[in-house]
Amino acid sequence: MLRFLTCTMLLWAGLSLPGSAQSKAEQQILGILDRQTEAWNRGDLSGFMNGYWESDSLMYIGKSGVTYGYASTLQRYQQNYGDTSRMGRLTFRILHVKRLSPRYFLVVGQWSLRRSAGDVGGHYTLLFRRMAGQWVIVSDHSS
Repeated sequence: MLRFLTCTMLLWAGLSLPGSAQSKAEQQILGILDRQTEAWNRGDLSGFMNGYWESDSLMYIGKSGVTYGYASTLQRYQQNYGDTSRMGRLTFRILHVKRLSPRYFLVVGQWSLRRSAGDVGGHYTLLFRRMAGQWVIVSDHSS
């Protein structure tokens, strides 16, 4: 009974559960996250950034505060993860994907880095926006 109530509450809240039918937009967004993971694990920070909006309005929020802009966000990644020992092996675990409107999706998940410099991890919230026929991350809050 408790399991039934939990499932009912999640469905009622409009959350997209892992393993449920995915829309084309969700598949595209998850594909972006897969390509980012692959690029990170190759040591390719520029490739990892391909999922982000190339704009001065991109917003990244981390433990050091808010960073605005694509170039500034890339520079932040380069300073914090400039070599493969600090980059380690990235994995994402998607907790939920929610359509907010035809042009916006919210993705919440967990990230983890297994690395020789010490394992780290946390959670993230990504806001995706559809622009010029492409889904891009316009806001990333990672902790």
